[in-house]
Amino acid sequence: MAKFEIYPAIDMRDGKCVRLVQGDYNQETVYGDSPFEMAKSFAAAGAKWIHMVDLDGAKAKTRINHEHVVKVAKELNVSVQVGGGIRTAEDIAYYLERGVDRVILGSVAVNNPAFTKEMLSIYGGEKIAIGLDARDGYVATDGWLETSSVQAVDLANELARHGAEVFIFTDISRDGMLSGPNTEAIAKLAEATGKEVIASGGVSNLADLKELREHPSEIGGAIVGKALYTNQFTLEDALKGE
Repeated sequence: MAKFEIYPAIDMRDGKCVRLVQGDYNQETVYGDSPFEMAKSFAAAGAKWIHMVDLDGAKAKTRINHEHVVKVAKELNVSVQVGGGIRTAEDIAYYLERGVDRVILGSVAVNNPAFTKEMLSIYGGEKIAIGLDARDGYVATDGWLETSSVQAVDLANELARHGAEVFIFTDISRDGMLSGPNTEAIAKLAEATGKEVIASGGVSNLADLKELREHPSEIGGAIVGKALYTNQFTLEDALKGE
């Protein structure tokens, strides 16, 4: 498996960098007016990847903050993965044709597995990541507003059989809480699928990253958001793996 990657996160709403608590749009903190400038600072700190989320898009079920994403992909020397509001083949092509490295399918992976499998067959498992946002083990959709009857592990195994190589697992209860990642659930998914799983949600300190990095299940990386924005540690230290 590839080395453990740190993915600094930029969540976008109304063109600004924000963080929500447990996906609650009423619990928002604005951390910057420019996603591009935030991405530039992450790139300067040594980030190889940046994780961008179109929160408006996730809620509206269509691309809204896409121009910010494309600007980062085109103008900065970093790899970009994006999620939020990606529902159609046109959405996927839009991003991948403009230099974005990886597109994350979340709600659509649950609601339309046939479409997801088709996109995996066209673009491959490195370009199409599967975002599994779980509440008590069940996948949540539509900006976390709905909880499905689908278990995250079951969906992951099904999609892995159809070419999925990268999963991004978020335990919604941990997101934006700085309460530590759900390492047990992340590891379980990695072991069940034999694929790369990126941890998302809850990372609060360097010890959390160490736990994920050194786990025998070979967790592929961690998305880090609020901990960076609230200065729990620096991106430089996270990248050094201290």
